[in-house]
Amino acid sequence: MNINVVYFARYREALGQDGEVLAGDFLTLDDVRRALLARGGEYALLAEQNLMCARNQDLCKLDEPVGEGDEVAFFPPVTGG
Repeated sequence: MNINVVYFARYREALGQDGEVLAGDFLTLDDVRRALLARGGEYALLAEQNLMCARNQDLCKLDEPVGEGDEVAFFPPVTGG
């Protein structure tokens, strides 16, 4: 299946891209994240404990199921003051 992956904020800057299409056998959003982590290097950012994510523009958790053509977004935790 193909998943559209989008990166925001410092993830986009560190990875040098807005997004990409990722092909593989994924059941959950965490499967997508783990496939990216396996690349090593800058993708280690996606191992952050407070990582935020969305599926098809709805905030969700890493156990969210994914399907063909879904958009998955990763972004760092939002801080405020």
